[in-house]
Amino acid sequence: MLDVLGAIRATDPSLGAYVEVAQARALREAEAADRLLAALGPAAFRDRPLLGVTVSVKDLIQTEGLPTRRGSLLPNRRPAADAPSVARLRAAGAIVVGKTTTSEYGWSASTVCRVSSPTRNPWALGRTAGGSSGGSAAAVAAGLCTASLGTDGAGSVRIPAAFCGVVGFKPSYGRIPYVPPCPERLSHVGPLARTVADAAELTAVLGGADPRDPDSGTTPLVAAAEPAGLRIGWIEFPGTSGPVRDVTEGVLPVLAALGHRVDRIEVPFPDPYRALVDILAAADAHGTAPEDDPGCDPGRLAIVRYGRSLGAAAVARAEETRLALRARLASVMESHDLLAMATVPIEAFAAEAIAPPWAADPEDLRWLSWAPAAYPFNLTGQPALSLPVGLTPAGLPVGLQLVGRVGADGLVLSTAELVETALGLTLTPPGITTEGR
Repeated sequence: MLDVLGAIRATDPSLGAYVEVAQARALREAEAADRLLAALGPAAFRDRPLLGVTVSVKDLIQTEGLPTRRGSLLPNRRPAADAPSVARLRAAGAIVVGKTTTSEYGWSASTVCRVSSPTRNPWALGRTAGGSSGGSAAAVAAGLCTASLGTDGAGSVRIPAAFCGVVGFKPSYGRIPYVPPCPERLSHVGPLARTVADAAELTAVLGGADPRDPDSGTTPLVAAAEPAGLRIGWIEFPGTSGPVRDVTEGVLPVLAALGHRVDRIEVPFPDPYRALVDILAAADAHGTAPEDDPGCDPGRLAIVRYGRSLGAAAVARAEETRLALRARLASVMESHDLLAMATVPIEAFAAEAIAPPWAADPEDLRWLSWAPAAYPFNLTGQPALSLPVGLTPAGLPVGLQLVGRVGADGLVLSTAELVETALGLTLTPPGITTEGR
């Protein structure tokens, strides 16, 4: 624990991954874990599989005893209780070391907010860590915790995982309770970790119904099949850069060597971006963002204003598009066990930006459009995982995304773990050591 807290003190001022560090409580809990382990030996892990594991929690998720600012200057309360996901981590023996940076209410897929400096990419401090779980991804990549808890409403776990070279998993919708529930029904709680095995272990601890989230536990999990001889649809989204394409295509022979059949297919659905924007904006329009409040992030305020301009017919059309996309993807998955693609088609952009230059003006509503492989699977609720598969010539990580049928979380995780093992990569940012943390 002292190693982790020391690393945070030494590294985080230049990284901006944390907005709050729970040093005193973390030390007490680490000492208690040491005593328990000394008394019980390996039996201590029987009911506490994460005993002593250091985790961080995105600042959108409620934590008892720690402020939940949601990346915002707007008034927020100190929660009286943990969200179910945090409570389950603690019950499993994990030690929450702090809260990680997010954009205001998670509105952008970068981690720029008004309560902290931008979160920077451990691989290149001038680049973004992605978002909105960028603080979580940067903390894991830099060894400032073993794993982190993020949220993903349009790619917010998988995008920063890809940019920072860590594993990010968005389970099937509702597998992990989201409390308080999000009205747009797009947001998932999911882990970020250094390995697929760690992400899978956290997912197992976090999953299960909770009465405070009526959608939790409603998606039946498919029994994990043997990840051999799979039919994989390989998709390249428009705008994929050459360096990203070169790295991801290097995985093709690995998949073939594992016995899978990989078919290149066209993007099998129309881009649902406008429906995503309308659903998100309509939900956010009724949140805590009065138009004359100078504390609100100006970018998010532009989205709120747009949401308040939408009529019922526009929102209904967006929901109709969501249903059509779900039906289309269900049909595609009848002939494919998994889909594979670059998680993000571009390399990480500037740390201070909310998006690439052509999409950086929230008024034109393109602020998430640069991640076309991420947001469709929030609309469908499918499990999707980003796995680091290499570096571009500029030394920036690239993620491969694997997507399964709704409920096929186990197949996504087990296949990703086999690919991870076959690649044999150890991605550690320059100047960072994670040994012993």
